[in-house]
Amino acid sequence: MKSLTRVLLFLVFAGSVNARDLSQDEALRLREQGRIIPLEQLLSLVDARHPHASLLEVELEEDDDIYIYEVELATRDGVVRELEIDATTGKILKDEEDD
Repeated sequence: MKSLTRVLLFLVFAGSVNARDLSQDEALRLREQGRIIPLEQLLSLVDARHPHASLLEVELEEDDDIYIYEVELATRDGVVRELEIDATTGKILKDEEDD
C-alpha cells in the first residue's frame, strides 16, 4: 500500500510540473510580437506593489501555454517575496513570502 501511495504522489507531482523556462531569445521574440508585457512595465507593477524593494531575479516561464514572469525580490524590511505575474496581462497571480 505504501508503494502505491508513493507512486500516486509521484504521478500527481510530476504531472503538475509542466513549466518551461524560456530563453532570452524566446522572450525577445514574444515581446516583439506583443505577446508579453515589456520588462519595464513588469518592473513598474512590482514597484507599485512593493515600493523600494530590491529585485533579486526575474524569470519567464511557459506553463500550459500561459507565459508567467516569476519575480523574486527583497522588501525594505529584508523579507524575500516571490511573485508570479501573467506576462500577457500583467495580472499578479501570486505574491507570497519565499521560504
